[in-house]
Amino acid sequence: MHHRAIRSIGCLYHKIDGSFHVFPEVIMSSKVYFWNMRASIKAPFNNRIRKILKTTKATEHIASGDLTALKVHFGELGNTTFLRPIWLKPIISYYKKAGAKPFLTDTSTLYTGERGNAPDHQMCAALNGFDPLLLGAPVIIADGLRGESEVIVNSEPHKNSHFKQTYIASDIARADHLVAISHFKGHGLAGYGGALKNIGMGCASKRGKMQQHCTSGPKGNVHKCVGCGLCMELCQHGALSLDSNKKIQVDDQLCVGCGACLLACKTGALQVNWETGIQEFLEKMMEYALAVLKTKKSPSLFINFAINITPECDCLSWSDAPICPDLGIFASADPVALDQACIDMADQAPIIPSAMHKLPENYRVGECKFTAIHDKVPKDMGLDYAEKIGLGSRKYQLIYI
Repeated sequence: MHHRAIRSIGCLYHKIDGSFHVFPEVIMSSKVYFWNMRASIKAPFNNRIRKILKTTKATEHIASGDLTALKVHFGELGNTTFLRPIWLKPIISYYKKAGAKPFLTDTSTLYTGERGNAPDHQMCAALNGFDPLLLGAPVIIADGLRGESEVIVNSEPHKNSHFKQTYIASDIARADHLVAISHFKGHGLAGYGGALKNIGMGCASKRGKMQQHCTSGPKGNVHKCVGCGLCMELCQHGALSLDSNKKIQVDDQLCVGCGACLLACKTGALQVNWETGIQEFLEKMMEYALAVLKTKKSPSLFINFAINITPECDCLSWSDAPICPDLGIFASADPVALDQACIDMADQAPIIPSAMHKLPENYRVGECKFTAIHDKVPKDMGLDYAEKIGLGSRKYQLIYI
């Protein structure tokens, strides 16, 4: 294990040829561990993963029988670049050997798809290869059957904070430990998807996701409404009604944003109201990430697989070509430092020719690939705010394993 680099905000001291420079003036930093995916007969994948986990002291706080949530993204059906299930097997084995009871978990989506409720989501996970009998850990959808099983976590108000209460998926909140295992890639709304999005958005219940995405209740589309009333039966707050033409109406004053009606509607007459500005969305997501970590007594671990770095999220039912070569696997107890390290190394990496059309003609290596592709996203992609509210540090020390 070698100390390989130190980053100051806005600067990366890591060269593409593999050489690093350490700048002594940077004194406050978090440790980010990195493996470049090189393997050999004496050091195969499983051994390398175990070394990462041992180096990060992943099981230091594990007691026998501790329920440990391995937060992953099972991928939408049709997507081909989500985390390979086989990559998770040595992580599961490592925690089991330490006495933990790990389970693979994710939460329901707001939008209509293959992961909007627990039965569909579990079938999607199985079809994408997340087989409990093969991997040695069950698949549990953490926010229950319809995305309504949640724990209310009081926020720590600060200047300009968005929430007093947050709604976290119950089985993640109640787990003894959290390990976020993320596929690092691009994202249309957040710019990129890594550890912070995996816990901030990915650990929220349906109501929590609505809080982050929307400033009001769902939108009603009268052209698609058939007046069946199923959504009204499910709404416990009287926010839905039918007008004189038997078309759906939404009362934003009564709506609490639980999202239950979105699942009830079979015709698409109720849709997510994507009103929130991107900066506000990113700030809300970071506050949710902080709330998730508040549910844990011991430090959480974050692992980013910077492999198949596609321009869009695994929520899509297809996968575009990666925008740069595979980088490797990063791990840290600091999700801000971890994501920053991945972003920096991706920015310094060469562009894969098949992804040239995704980037502007004037793009130069070293500039942020994700904000170049998703040009409406703020340059810091929410990391400044994450650092400001105490989620972690954008300064990091990269340690090569």
